[in-house]
Amino acid sequence: MDAVRSPLTAVDLFAGAGGLSCGLEQAGFDVLAAADHDPDVCATYRLNFPTTRLVEGDLTNRENREVVIDAVDGELDLLAGGPPCQAFSQMRNHDRLLADPRNRLYREFVDLLSVLLPRALVLENVPGMDQLKGGAVRQQIEEDLSLDGEYDVTSGVLDAGDFGAPQRRPRLVFIGVKRGLGAPELPAGTGITRLLRNGQCGGLRPDEQRAYWAEVLRNPDDARAVTAAQALSDLVLPGDEYTTEPASAFQRAMRVRSAGPQDHAPSRIRDDTVARLEAIPPGGNVYDLPERLMVRHLGERKWGPAGNGERLARRHYYAYRRLHPDWLAWTANTKADFAYHYSVPRGLSVREAARIQSFPDTFHFTTAPPGTLGQLKNGARHSRYRQVGNAVPPLLGAAVGRAVADMLGARRRDATPAVAV
Repeated sequence: MDAVRSPLTAVDLFAGAGGLSCGLEQAGFDVLAAADHDPDVCATYRLNFPTTRLVEGDLTNRENREVVIDAVDGELDLLAGGPPCQAFSQMRNHDRLLADPRNRLYREFVDLLSVLLPRALVLENVPGMDQLKGGAVRQQIEEDLSLDGEYDVTSGVLDAGDFGAPQRRPRLVFIGVKRGLGAPELPAGTGITRLLRNGQCGGLRPDEQRAYWAEVLRNPDDARAVTAAQALSDLVLPGDEYTTEPASAFQRAMRVRSAGPQDHAPSRIRDDTVARLEAIPPGGNVYDLPERLMVRHLGERKWGPAGNGERLARRHYYAYRRLHPDWLAWTANTKADFAYHYSVPRGLSVREAARIQSFPDTFHFTTAPPGTLGQLKNGARHSRYRQVGNAVPPLLGAAVGRAVADMLGARRRDATPAVAV
């Protein structure tokens, strides 16, 4: 019988704040090295993964590439990452994905894959890439990652909400394994997101499994599908203490080894925003406002760019979305106002956004010192929301990591408690 390998090893490129690394650790991987060029996300990554060798800089730099390569001692199990692919949607000839200079970071991933030759690979990106050029871009990426037959590669859209995250968040995921290790397979989630009406907050579509999943959503101890209230009800009051004891399996998992919530202070909002939120029901948006609140400026104080009209309109749809306590949350993005609380008229804190992303409460977000070279200029609070919104949900990363571990025939060491799906 072959010797059992545990833990598995991984390298995380374009790692951001560390959502994928967090998930891979939950799946039993030892993340040997990671890389990103953003000084703020590197500060957060370094804080949460002190033993991982972090490369802060561009991977097109030869010295940075060598640091990543040198961190791997022996055979690598998994190379993972989500390289930005800005030029894919503009490509007229999909055969030139690797050659296009705008896709240099994607090229670096493929180049490092050819150097490290891990037993498996994972690449994730935005779901819209799935249908670009009628699916030709996705097929070309699979071909690139195969390295002329070195790897068998499969791909598909996975939704974090199908793996226990309290939001709908689809991502296009590529999984490859070295030829001869078996056929690669994407992890199978619950499939509940396909039943969600209007994306997230509109209830469940008619389906033969509708009653079953409605009961799962009502059960706080069933972590296969998690509602906004099951994710956030212990964080209603801002501050450094929890509002209540854990009220769901998800909350219990997120609070393991946490003495209290960190970065739990919602951004300030205007009085007219509060007035509108008080008139919008949970799960509602601007279309639920009475006519008197549809006037763009409720008081004498003006706001926003000129030319937006005197009344709220369709373009303001995303500005006043309130979570519904009984459904999955709106997809977290990089803005503080991507959604508002379901029971109190306020925005969400960084900690609440991190909960929606399925980051454990012990995962803390920070920034580099002000003025650090390469730092964006919007300030520390905006940076933390941006880091959360851009991250891979750890529970999705854990599901992918477990699927890879199973394909490699290795026993997993679950290093961090996770919500089982």
